[in-house]
Amino acid sequence: MSKQITVRLPDELVEFMDQLVAADKASSRATVVARAMERERRRELAARDLAILTEHGGSDVPDDLGGLAAAASGTVLTDLD
Repeated sequence: MSKQITVRLPDELVEFMDQLVAADKASSRATVVARAMERERRRELAARDLAILTEHGGSDVPDDLGGLAAAASGTVLTDLD
């Protein structure tokens, strides 16, 4: 199921979406918006997971994932912004 919504975007973002559609990199503006929202959801989940791992360190993390908190806490997520 899906819902139709109305969104106001700056002209340059709409032009960018239209370029993606014209270059066959997306089938529609709606597809571009949906992909962007999926990316944002993944970014939020990754930030949440990072906060949990950083807070709990290795104490509740299985041995094979013990170094993950330290590695993840130093990971910059700017490419997802």
